Amino acid sequence: MATIFSSLPIIDLSILAETSPGAPGEQDLRDLSQRLCDVFASTGFAYLVNAPLSFSHEQIFGLANAFFRIDETEKLKVAKRTFVGTNKNTYRGYFPTQPSQLDNLKEGFEVGPSTPPRQAGLARHQRFDLSEPNVWPPGFVKTLLHQDPTGGLEVLNADGQWISAPYVPGSIVVNIGDLMARVSGGRFVATMHRVRTNNASVERPDGMGRFSMPFFFEPGEECVVRSVDGGESIVYGEYVRRKMNTWVEYMDVPGATLDASVRNGVSVKAY
Repeated sequence: MATIFSSLPIIDLSILAETSPGAPGEQDLRDLSQRLCDVFASTGFAYLVNAPLSFSHEQIFGLANAFFRIDETEKLKVAKRTFVGTNKNTYRGYFPTQPSQLDNLKEGFEVGPSTPPRQAGLARHQRFDLSEPNVWPPGFVKTLLHQDPTGGLEVLNADGQWISAPYVPGSIVVNIGDLMARVSGGRFVATMHRVRTNNASVERPDGMGRFSMPFFFEPGEECVVRSVDGGESIVYGEYVRRKMNTWVEYMDVPGATLDASVRNGVSVKAY
């Protein structure tokens, strides 16, 4: 269970950088591991700073800006089949905003590994190919959470208070998901969080909305996930498909033209 906190902790990863003086000692790594463990067992959220990444925030948000400025017609060419029934991609690709969902106005583009592991293919009752290759808009060069200065992220503490998680320059926000909490036997906490539109937030000078780029570290579709305390195991693909039933971008869209294979698909029941 999450503790009562008023801000998110900041964890410095500079000892992991190749340019740091000398290799990190065993005790340094133990201390960092313990710090991470303590944070994941209390707040479930943290800022990571000085992470040894191969790209900058400016580069990654520049890429996002370039994509979302593309004409809507071009973006729909790589939309998920949920939105454009003639498209082949079911899991990767673009999804537009859905005005009918007043509490969920996100627009996004999902990518996976450049060489995803291939599975045997979709079963008759499955609508989404979790291992399909990425798709890219014509002429366009190619989720840890990178968030921009716009703000809006909030995290719920144990006292029922929504705590703001403002932008920290150069940082990555990391949080425990519910599957990782399950794997840890309940030691780590998956803290509820949300993003709100806040008129007091910093506005982007280019007039675009809030950018965030989540990176989801996940096992393979056929991986059997087990808890460290010997609890019930679960196949990851089955687990994530149930979760997808609650995600707006994978629900049927009113007015969308779906092909026969999608219309006749059987959704996996959530439980």
